[in-house]
Amino acid sequence: MYIMNFAAAALRYYGYYGYGTRSAGGNYGLYLIIFLAMMILPIIAQVNVSSTFKKYSQIGNARGLTADQVARMILDANGLYNVRIERIRGNLTDHYDPRTNVVRLSDSVYGQRSVAAIGVAAHECGHACQHAENYAPIIWRTKLVPITNICARLWYFVLIIGVVLSSLTIGTSLIYVSIAMFLAVILFQLVTLPCEFNASSRALKTLERDSILELAEVPQAKKVLTAAALTYVTSLVVSMLQLLRLLMSVRRR
Repeated sequence: MYIMNFAAAALRYYGYYGYGTRSAGGNYGLYLIIFLAMMILPIIAQVNVSSTFKKYSQIGNARGLTADQVARMILDANGLYNVRIERIRGNLTDHYDPRTNVVRLSDSVYGQRSVAAIGVAAHECGHACQHAENYAPIIWRTKLVPITNICARLWYFVLIIGVVLSSLTIGTSLIYVSIAMFLAVILFQLVTLPCEFNASSRALKTLERDSILELAEVPQAKKVLTAAALTYVTSLVVSMLQLLRLLMSVRRR
């Protein structure tokens, strides 16, 4: 009985989104394009950042500095002596944790002398500097984290419940609630963009100004950081396409 109910709900969901022949109508082509874009764009972005990082991780910096040494230099130059640097498992799992004041560098970055690794380490230090200076977008982003985490986990389930109960008034209300929750996720992504671009800009300026990298090496580091930034842009675009798909589905009702 449970399987039958689940199957019925799934059919209703796919019909709601326009995949069924009865409800798709003339929008089937547009739905297909949106769906394919949502599937393909993240793959392209991930392949781009992985291949770019791999390419420039094979090029060492002229001064022979390791990424963690560069991170310490940047933090100390900005008076952030209290910010620690730790190694974390994984590939490109680097991040700055403002709760514990720690810059965490992944296995593919920590201790590495490549231009790519140094660029990533400098980028994470840029985030630490943003917090120290109370950079407005990073403060907004931090405040949005709790509500965004809730909305990102629950909006889809609220949507499914709304679709299952779509014949009732509460079902329609839940669908609109799910869209509002998804909008909160998009807002978070929008605020994230200036944080990421600013951190990269700070990193590149510091690497050049303090002669950490040679002039010919800075553009190489820039390519790595640009590829990484494009993953955030891609995530936002995919979310906007998802929102469009949701709004089109609601409009059909």
